[in-house]
Amino acid sequence: MYIDAVDVMDEEIYCDKLRLNQVLLNLLSNAVKYTCAGGIVTMRITEKPGAPEGRAKYEFLIKDTGIGMSKEFVERIFEPFERETTSTISKIQGTGLGMAITKNIVDDDFNTCDSVSYMLGQLGMRAEWTLSGKEAVLRTKQAIMREDNYYVYIIDWLLPDMNGVEVTRRIRKETGGNVPVIVLTAYDWSDIEEEAREAGVTAFCSKPLFLSELRSCLHSVICVDEKEEKKVIERTENFQAGRILLAEDNELNQEIAMAILGDAGFTTEVAENGEIAVEMLEKSEPGYYQLVLMDVQMPVMNGYEATRAIRDLENRKLASIPILAMTANAFEEDKQQAMQCGMNGHIAKPIDVEKLFETMEQILA
Repeated sequence: MYIDAVDVMDEEIYCDKLRLNQVLLNLLSNAVKYTCAGGIVTMRITEKPGAPEGRAKYEFLIKDTGIGMSKEFVERIFEPFERETTSTISKIQGTGLGMAITKNIVDDDFNTCDSVSYMLGQLGMRAEWTLSGKEAVLRTKQAIMREDNYYVYIIDWLLPDMNGVEVTRRIRKETGGNVPVIVLTAYDWSDIEEEAREAGVTAFCSKPLFLSELRSCLHSVICVDEKEEKKVIERTENFQAGRILLAEDNELNQEIAMAILGDAGFTTEVAENGEIAVEMLEKSEPGYYQLVLMDVQMPVMNGYEATRAIRDLENRKLASIPILAMTANAFEEDKQQAMQCGMNGHIAKPIDVEKLFETMEQILA
């Protein structure tokens, strides 16, 4: 069974839990009961727009690949004690009350990839996906060859061609590093945890997957380890760590960047968009901020527009502050666009800690 909750923005709600549970139990039990072995049952939860202030509206869509119903029966489906009468269904026990009670209460693998990719996009990450463990290993080899390594792997425990532990083991063999690997599973992972950890799995995440859980899991694994902290300290000895203005609209990216910079001794102040970043800088004294880390894609005013506005400030000392672009796009044209609008450097997202401080060292030393 697959549950897709990608369209749920508000997860913490008050409702009639007993009746909602009864509705879903009736619908899902019917779907499972009338779907033969090897079939598929899916449920998609969508948060609908237009709800009054303080309220939320949700749609639960349940599909299955079971035996189905005749057109005539569909018209009577919510009537008490009604059941489809066919030779197949007569062998399946049931009261015919489930749908009546429900009425009176006011491609799985592809969907998973699509949903998780969408969630990662909301968190400001550039995602690629595949349905095959073998292809994931092949793409890893290709990424290493073009020096565009993946920053984190999210692997389903059960893939068509191999399980998540084996995929992790092969990826570890190729990368030879400590890239975080998160395994998704709808099952209790206690029985496989020891083997998975030995293979290199960093963390587990339960399905169905909500945005908040993915965010929390990513935050727990994307951090600076002791070895990286030592490198950061060594690099920042080459320049004085001061105050950074971080222009970034994504909260997860804010937290990660602030943690990385904080470990290196920097003080970080955050602007949620380019317009706010320009205002904060304009109100500051020259030298108050040492550098601006500027996300390129932000609401209200994007990073390119904000950079041009900063370069046009009347106070020329403020206008000349170093600005480092941060973007999920690492193509040459993106780097050129950053330079053309007056930025001093370009860092690809997700942030490579070593690359970040290497670039900052060049600018600030």
